[in-house]
Amino acid sequence: MTAPMAARAEDTAGLLARVPVFEQLGPAELGAVAVVAVPRRFAAGDVVFREGDASDTCYVVRGGHARALREHSDGRQITLATFGPGDIFGELAMFDDERRSATVEAIDDIEVLAILGHDMRRLMRDHSEIAVKLAVSLVRRLRRSNERLARQSFSTVQSRVASVLIQLVEQAHTEGADAGDVSITATQSDLAKLAGSSRESASRFLAVLERAHVITQGRGRLIVHDPAALGRYVY
Repeated sequence: MTAPMAARAEDTAGLLARVPVFEQLGPAELGAVAVVAVPRRFAAGDVVFREGDASDTCYVVRGGHARALREHSDGRQITLATFGPGDIFGELAMFDDERRSATVEAIDDIEVLAILGHDMRRLMRDHSEIAVKLAVSLVRRLRRSNERLARQSFSTVQSRVASVLIQLVEQAHTEGADAGDVSITATQSDLAKLAGSSRESASRFLAVLERAHVITQGRGRLIVHDPAALGRYVY
């Protein structure tokens, strides 16, 4: 392997080490996954895959943002999750080739690492310890998701919207945002979908936050001035 290739593989392994699904893997195992990871780019608005597509690839975000969507038969869309640097989506493709359960599209220009499902399954067959560690990580992730859903089912709209804002602020901080004002690119509709509420209910609560000088709203974005204050609205 040439020096530039070795450097790229090391950089890829470093990114994979920050992904929760791969957190149990050691350096040699991360290196094996890095070898089969292929860089790809998508422009803002591009669809990475659609609900109903065959699951053959999972993706790790290197830069930029994407979101997962579900569409109802009446045309309404629900945003299930957003992804930023270090996040993974489509990870079930590592284990089977079931149809995609959601559509993922790029919010802005994104760079990802694409890992083919059959490559991961080959690695798991050849290195059983990788399969065991991935299973442990996925179980932990599922448990955290179940706990989040349980909390959400008993929380108010303002609590859910505040929690979404806290998560987006934390994501911005991991991407290098300053500790002061944090800019978040999201519409009221986006925040409502992430919080599982109507746009009208989310809008009313965002107006409350703006009057309290916690946020300032703009066109398609908002600025969080006092991230710590958001915690007071989470019950």
